[in-house]
Amino acid sequence: MPTDCIPFKDTNYFSSLITDYLDEKEDLKPFYNRFPSLENFEAQIEEKQRSFNKDHRSDLVKALMLQYEDLSISSMTLTNIDLLKHGTTFTVTTGHQLNLFTGPLYFFYKIISTINLCKTLKEKYPHYNYVPIYWMATEDHDFEEINFFNFKGKKVQWNRDASGPVGEFDLEGLDQVYEVFAAQLDSSINAKSLKKLFHQAYLEHDNLTTATRFLVNKLFSVYGLVILDGNDPILKKLYIPYIEDELVEQSSFKKVSKTNDEINALPSNYKIQVNPREINLFYINNNIRERILETDGVYGVLDTDIRWTKEELLAEVKEHPEYFSPNVILRPLYQEVILPNLCYIGGGGELAYWLQLKSNFEAQNVTFPMLLLRNSVLLITEKQKEKLDKLNVSVADLFLKQDDLMTKVTKAISDINIDFSPQKEQLQKQFEHLYQLAEQTDKSFKGAVAAQEVKQIKGLENLEKRLLKAQKRKLEDVLIRVKVLQDELFPGQSLQERNMNISEFYLEYGEDIIQTLVQNLDPLHSEFLILEV
Repeated sequence: MPTDCIPFKDTNYFSSLITDYLDEKEDLKPFYNRFPSLENFEAQIEEKQRSFNKDHRSDLVKALMLQYEDLSISSMTLTNIDLLKHGTTFTVTTGHQLNLFTGPLYFFYKIISTINLCKTLKEKYPHYNYVPIYWMATEDHDFEEINFFNFKGKKVQWNRDASGPVGEFDLEGLDQVYEVFAAQLDSSINAKSLKKLFHQAYLEHDNLTTATRFLVNKLFSVYGLVILDGNDPILKKLYIPYIEDELVEQSSFKKVSKTNDEINALPSNYKIQVNPREINLFYINNNIRERILETDGVYGVLDTDIRWTKEELLAEVKEHPEYFSPNVILRPLYQEVILPNLCYIGGGGELAYWLQLKSNFEAQNVTFPMLLLRNSVLLITEKQKEKLDKLNVSVADLFLKQDDLMTKVTKAISDINIDFSPQKEQLQKQFEHLYQLAEQTDKSFKGAVAAQEVKQIKGLENLEKRLLKAQKRKLEDVLIRVKVLQDELFPGQSLQERNMNISEFYLEYGEDIIQTLVQNLDPLHSEFLILEV
């Protein structure tokens, strides 16, 4: 299958922090453990094997089997869960919100990157086993971020009153969403499969957690993916010492704040992704998920009447650890405490905040995982590629901002030269002579020369803009075709993977689209993949 790749930095869609991380810039090395090259995994395996609490394995397997008890579990997934009992088995993990019907395309790229890295590690280090984990963000409360997906340029949205952890939401109103979505589908075999998948997931389950688990299991169990819900009393019990430390010592606030200061001091002006709170825990119970605060030794839950002394709160932790939910600062630590994990795979924003957390891991004596940027993909059809070739526009050109793309195409196909750079250079050389003359006579004359130079250069630039505008009008038919293609492949002037849902491609290609992605995504090849389907 024809493919192409573009370096992440050349796409202009990734932050300097991420592209510098991929380039292994020296300034960033203190903020991660090991760079995710295949050779570095050997040392990561050895470190995790030494540091991971072996007693956690049996509780992990017990919790997973209970979470899967109402699902049809594949033999590969069942084998992978069983392998987790053994000290030679490790995990590779990705996490994501419970987006309606999987949300944007990159949900698939995250999971497939995770599955494929496990295969690669097994080939390189066959004496160990590797289990791909999808961590469901069931404790998240940002309903507005997950209550829709895009289909053919329109939002399919689930509207309801919402509060508390999203995983506990009942599925009221999704029957209406199903009707809206189904009405937009034809009667093809693939359309019927999509309808059935949506119906089974969201109209035959009780809450968003069980619906999402069913959906992801249906899509990926054949590859042995293990789906984990961290909102589990068995698993939260393993995290009790870290919850207690957070409440009493507030270690994460101190450590992450110091790291943020160190990042801010770097010359590259990287953007801080998250800022820690004094206590980075929520209290979840009775449909609430609110921050825990401490004032003068009294602990409470924001916007409620719940209050504890320190002793009462620590007793609550021991009795009900499932009521305590880590925020973005502490969730990664929770993950690495309960999983024998080697690597976390995430998007640029996720890796940016993970890079702020290493010092807190060190303070807690928990091994910091390797951080791998997930695969990014632009799916392009054969017909779209043919149109681009006829227009003599490369796929790489489409990553430009639309105005810049229109300008580049206009200059490329125009039968006259629109670039006035030679004239500007000639003009500047003429003014160099005038500057020399001013130096020899009246130096105050230099200001007048400079003003005249600016005026004439600006005049040339205005002429250039007018000529460009005229040529764009003349070549409007071609530019419209280029614009239509860019809008198809970069909806909303953003990356396809951040906007489109898998359903549009499934409608055309069925399950083959997932198999195609599995065959072509290489998680250790850190470039943006152009994949012709």
